[in-house]
Amino acid sequence: MPRYEFRCRACGDTFEVNRPMAEAGQPASCPQGHADTVKLLSTVAVTGRSGAGPTGSASAPAGGCCGGACGC
Repeated sequence: MPRYEFRCRACGDTFEVNRPMAEAGQPASCPQGHADTVKLLSTVAVTGRSGAGPTGSASAPAGGCCGGACGC
């Protein structure tokens, strides 16, 4: 289940809420009971690409930087 991060405008507390994606935009009360909260934007880093070396970097595909499909 996705985890969403919120910040309370009243006390400044930052907290996380696990909920279905269908409820992502719903308001959330902070653990202190305040209702004035705002959903924070989160960044997601995805690593571990197939064929990646021990450093997590995949080597460039044959045919140039894009594999030659776009003619670069």
